[in-house]
Amino acid sequence: MRTPRTTIRRRLALLLGIATAATVVAGCGSGGDGKTITVNIGYQSKTINTVTAGTLLRDRGTFEAELAELGKSKGVTYKVEWKDFAAGPPLTAQMLAGQVDIGSMGDAPILVNGSKTRDHADVKSELIAVTGYNLRGSLNQVVVPLDSPAATLADLRGKVVSTSVGSAAHGMLATGLSGIGLTLGDVKLLGQDPAVGASALQGDQVSALAQFVPWPQKLVFDGKARLLYDGGSANIPTFHAVVANKRFDEANPDIVAAFLAAQRETTDYLNQNPLAAAKRVAEITGIPAEVVYLYNGPNGLVSFDPTIKPQQVDALGKLLPFLKGLGALADLDLGEFVNDKYVRALYGSDYETQRASTSPPSRSTGTDSVCGGAVDNAVTASEVWFKDEDTTSVAKTPTCMLRLIAQHGGAARVGYVPDTASGMRIFAATATWVSDPAAAPDERLKPFAVKADAQAYAGGHPGAAVLDYAAALLAR
Repeated sequence: MRTPRTTIRRRLALLLGIATAATVVAGCGSGGDGKTITVNIGYQSKTINTVTAGTLLRDRGTFEAELAELGKSKGVTYKVEWKDFAAGPPLTAQMLAGQVDIGSMGDAPILVNGSKTRDHADVKSELIAVTGYNLRGSLNQVVVPLDSPAATLADLRGKVVSTSVGSAAHGMLATGLSGIGLTLGDVKLLGQDPAVGASALQGDQVSALAQFVPWPQKLVFDGKARLLYDGGSANIPTFHAVVANKRFDEANPDIVAAFLAAQRETTDYLNQNPLAAAKRVAEITGIPAEVVYLYNGPNGLVSFDPTIKPQQVDALGKLLPFLKGLGALADLDLGEFVNDKYVRALYGSDYETQRASTSPPSRSTGTDSVCGGAVDNAVTASEVWFKDEDTTSVAKTPTCMLRLIAQHGGAARVGYVPDTASGMRIFAATATWVSDPAAAPDERLKPFAVKADAQAYAGGHPGAAVLDYAAALLAR
């Protein structure tokens, strides 16, 4: 049973030693005549991984509602200024300028943020909560045009690759190249914002795009690109998180309590209503709902959870040397920078349990109407969204999902299946399929996110054949 947000906020305030009638001390971005307090929130509207601290949180008005209650007890009015950014670096610039109190961004920009603000007491930041994460690292990917001859990362040697310099995607590219004996010096890097890089790829100005959620998969869904490399291959967690001005936090812990209570409520809503949340985010951002749902749907690429997990902090430690090598930051004491005091107080005695959990907060469940039986295995569970329906249907396996589409008779808006090689959620229509006659009947058709992986599987299984989606539908 979910705890009411008023109870959460009061408990958090109590645990942080705050009297609800205490005087508000203005933070770096706060201002007014003493009766109106402005709180500046930085977010990235099109970065799906941060919607619980940005796009969806703003739309639901939960933070404003929390502050309205807080204001009644203090005799003040709170005003929230939402500031939208394309990526983490410009958000950090505004935090340095004292124009953002609380913001959300990816793991690499977070480190740069902490390093650049650490020697300035008035804008020094700290990491106070997580928004969403993927422990494999599958939120960063490399895509190429559909007609590209590249089959692996090695084929990008000497080619122009667009990325956001200093981002987690940049680090993913470096790690991937290192794994095959290459370095960033073996490709021609072009630093571009995600939207600019996506346009450059479509205009044949670059050979590949290395980016973070949702840009690679949006291009894949739009039929503009295919996946060449998934960052999950390196098995290094990637995530987005909330950073805040430390002086603002310490002066206004009740505002931080209200923000995190609102973030938790938004997280609970998304995890309990993933399809409705995806539709709403799509309406606000213009990103196709099918793409949003790939990430925040059951068994999706993103797990939304505010707690700060040890795997995430370890991942930051692995990113630090890479960013220092780029000259993007100086040393940063993670033990000082990462502060889970606020989110720990929010969850109370449940914190350690939630922090230790890495199970998907939203799972595919239901009954397979074609193959029969419960859909309860995340490794094979699949899902289809038909054009004439407002809800989705589930299947036990990708093969069963193809049968479901054939039986339905109507067009599928989108199908989701787990990549056979990694288990990550992918689009059925853009996957490369393999028909394996030696597999069990309900598991004979196997989808792959990367064509080279499908070819490798077929090569190691006598009688197996590589198929496109249309052929897989016929071979069900």
